[in-house]
Amino acid sequence: MAALAGLVTAASVVVVLVTRTPPAPPAGLRFVQAGDVRTRYLSWGDHGSPVVLVPGAFETSDAWQQLGAVLGTEHRVFALDLTGQGYSDAVAPFDVDHDARQTLAFAAALGLTGPDAPVLVGHSSGAAIVGLAAVTAPQEVAGVVFLDGDALPLDVGPGPRLLVEPYRTALVRLALRSDGLVRRLYASQCGPTCAPLDAAGVDLWRRPLQQRGTERALLQNASRGVIPAMTSEQLDALRRSDVPRLVVWGRDDVDGAYTPASPGSTAAAIGAPPPVVVPGRHLTMISSPADVAAAIAPLLRRS
Repeated sequence: MAALAGLVTAASVVVVLVTRTPPAPPAGLRFVQAGDVRTRYLSWGDHGSPVVLVPGAFETSDAWQQLGAVLGTEHRVFALDLTGQGYSDAVAPFDVDHDARQTLAFAAALGLTGPDAPVLVGHSSGAAIVGLAAVTAPQEVAGVVFLDGDALPLDVGPGPRLLVEPYRTALVRLALRSDGLVRRLYASQCGPTCAPLDAAGVDLWRRPLQQRGTERALLQNASRGVIPAMTSEQLDALRRSDVPRLVVWGRDDVDGAYTPASPGSTAAAIGAPPPVVVPGRHLTMISSPADVAAAIAPLLRRS
């Protein structure tokens, strides 16, 4: 057993050393200084009310390309990479409070404040970020949309917390180097209506997670075993606020942490109208962008 442990440790060290240089970021990325984070972002449209799209865990602004293109025909749409995710600077702490501050600073850096304040759309764990941003600065948020997310804590289990270095880093890097694993995870979250990832699609999802700062944040959060969320007090504050609220959910997003009752219970928790259910699983902004855009259109008109 001691010999086997030594071999596994040696192999892990070799993997860490061989993969220590991350792939270079793509050329032509756009950045803006948002508070203490140099923030990468995408944009669509040049007229209409503003919308800021906030990704969930393991996602970047690239996950919003389909929905951004649809919304961009009538609105000014922006999507950002959160700190510790993708190509934005990795600035600790990597938690929901910092993400909410970055999101508000991002909107302010683009001049989206006061009468021109944006609607914030948060996907999955991004729901907690936009919800907290609305609680923190309600005057700077024209509305919030919880898309496939309830803002509640999600315990990812004891596995990541039990791993120590160098095993944790080696395991993460090996997993990300598997094209098949990336494709399977994407297919399971996006559903049968989404086209399988080609080589460029695999790179679009994998390369941001391989950046040095992103890996550091990923490993830090994995060691805690919990994806940050809103507290019950913060959810109550959002429910009592005057910020317009909406819940949009994939009809088949009932695996893992969610049940068929999740959309309704989420809407009740934040004082939103009955949820709008659209076709798709968890990545509805990719599988059903037109349906999601139609669902949030009334809130955008109110802004």
